[in-house]
Amino acid sequence: MKRKSYKKVVRKKSKKRKIAVGSLIILASILISLSAYAVYLTIKAEVAANNSYEAIGNRDQSALRDEKVKPLTDNVSVLFIGIDGSEIRKQDDENSRSDALMLATLNNKDKTVKLVSIPRDSYVYIPEVGYKNKINHAHAYGGTKAAIETVEELMEIPVDYYVKMNFDAFIDVVDALDGIEAKVPFDYLEKDENNNRTVQLEKGLQELDGREALALARTRMLDSDIERGKRQQMILSAIIEKAGSASSFTKYGEVIDAMGDNMKTDMTFNEMKSFFAYLKAGAPEVDTLSLEGEDDMSTGIYYWQLEQESLDETRDILKSHLGLQPDTSNISDGTSDTSTDLAADDSSS
Repeated sequence: MKRKSYKKVVRKKSKKRKIAVGSLIILASILISLSAYAVYLTIKAEVAANNSYEAIGNRDQSALRDEKVKPLTDNVSVLFIGIDGSEIRKQDDENSRSDALMLATLNNKDKTVKLVSIPRDSYVYIPEVGYKNKINHAHAYGGTKAAIETVEELMEIPVDYYVKMNFDAFIDVVDALDGIEAKVPFDYLEKDENNNRTVQLEKGLQELDGREALALARTRMLDSDIERGKRQQMILSAIIEKAGSASSFTKYGEVIDAMGDNMKTDMTFNEMKSFFAYLKAGAPEVDTLSLEGEDDMSTGIYYWQLEQESLDETRDILKSHLGLQPDTSNISDGTSDTSTDLAADDSSS
């Protein structure tokens, strides 16, 4: 009886050992697969980054910087330029007007982001032509370089990097992430990427695909340019949050493909990798800011006249966030809640 009992114990130990070994093999296989996928993504991303890289003439750094910044250790700024174009629409990305301009400052110490949306009809000085006009015209006058110089002139801070995407890239990125969650403020039949009114927006918090997210970001007839900017900030924040989630890891390959030839940037691959530090603990904290102002039809053409106090306040917040000046204000985040109704159609531009 004792010998029989001993055999049972041996069999049980042997079975446990087999289970343990099997578990280790499975775990090792998973880790090897993940490592292989990570290597695959790195190679894929490097190829895509090289294809999307586009320097701006001999501009190695902002004229407002004493030396070139390093995103791994320095506070930096990134200008996001949304272009009103797609492959089907056959618009020249370099000669079209910008449909969206968002300037982000990234603080390396606390890994926070300040994001300001610049209304497309803002009446500002455009260095490229030497006079004032709508800020969305700057890109049409002189491409990426003119858009960057105009934003630097307006905000009085250096623009260290730019990322430019057209409608196709925006749609594909959102779809690659299996959509984003966003709050739609109204029911409205909006134009799609080809200017056909085919996208039905429905009020409420919901999952949006790429075409729906683009329609929500573009529409401007039901509220104001300020609210439009806030929607774009919300959508960009939602994309960052989704991209930073663990569930999106297996989607990164599709996201990289989505960029393709529809994105241009002056970031090298190594510089891009530096920004992953902002996603290590999940999506970073993003504070959104708005530039207040008022409608102006005094010339017969619609402009958004920026309020000087709001502009100065926003400048100070961004300068402090970049460490270009001491943070002497007690402003919590500089977010504005004021919105102004627009009556003008985009055709007035």
